[in-house]
Amino acid sequence: MTDTSQPSADAPARAANLRHQTVAFAALGAFFVAAPLLMYPIFLMKVMCFALFAAAFNLLIGYVGLLSFGHAMFLATGGYLSAHAAKVWGLPPEMAILTGTATAAVLGLAAGLIAIRRQGIYFAMITLALSQMVFFFYLQTPFTHGEDGIQAVPRGMLFGLVDLSNVWAMYFFVFAVTGAGLLLIYRIVHSPFGQVLQAIRENEQRAISLGYRTDRYKLLAFVLSAALAGLAGATKALVFQLASLTDAHWSMSGEVVLMTLLGGLGTVFGPVVGAFVLLGMENYLAQLGSWVTVVQGVIFVICVLTFRRGVIGELGQLIKKPL
Repeated sequence: MTDTSQPSADAPARAANLRHQTVAFAALGAFFVAAPLLMYPIFLMKVMCFALFAAAFNLLIGYVGLLSFGHAMFLATGGYLSAHAAKVWGLPPEMAILTGTATAAVLGLAAGLIAIRRQGIYFAMITLALSQMVFFFYLQTPFTHGEDGIQAVPRGMLFGLVDLSNVWAMYFFVFAVTGAGLLLIYRIVHSPFGQVLQAIRENEQRAISLGYRTDRYKLLAFVLSAALAGLAGATKALVFQLASLTDAHWSMSGEVVLMTLLGGLGTVFGPVVGAFVLLGMENYLAQLGSWVTVVQGVIFVICVLTFRRGVIGELGQLIKKPL
């Protein structure tokens, strides 16, 4: 006899969670639509690009349990190839972004085949080593122009109709790209594939005993994460009309870890909040000079001690508790 009480008991919780997620998506969309009236659009576009980058990283660590210290190589790869395709090959912006995203996905496949068989600190160190190799490759290869980077990247005409040199057209294009990326991540983590990923995170040996080929699932998640990080880098290159070594540096991999931890591991919206907080500190505390790093460290320690699950994680727990 099949016990049907559990699904019926879980149904209200699933419905409530769907309502909360829908409200959160609507609130996030409304914020970024209205924010340019009060804040600098270029700053907000930077936030959205890094929010997508952090969300891509969170897909790997938050839902699979794999800590990558090399995600900067995918951000930089997407940026360099998108900038090169737009400036040298003369591709329209949508094709330039697809070129950067696809190249980052291929690099993710190659890196994943090497790193995915290791776990824990060994996986993290392999990804860091691969990222440093990519950094020095971009430093030496001619098409990146070394420390100068690829400058004066043309934004072009989107689908031959929309002139992205207009700041508002560019803003809403970035908004659409980021929104589509977040919706894709939401769909992934709430699909049967996403449930398997979370099962692997909780107990990989049990998932193997149930017949799942966990290495394949982890590799696919790694490639998806790399592609989304490349999408963020490709879009960012068009926003700033620049692709530089900064995106390939190991410190960029550290920043995305901070963004994800501040916002909340294993949450769809946590990386967005984390990116906004971290970049907001860098932007609005710039007058403090080198003390910005100290202030960031203090704020990070306070957040870790008071918000163990991150900002969004703690809010989620409060919502679940009866008032």
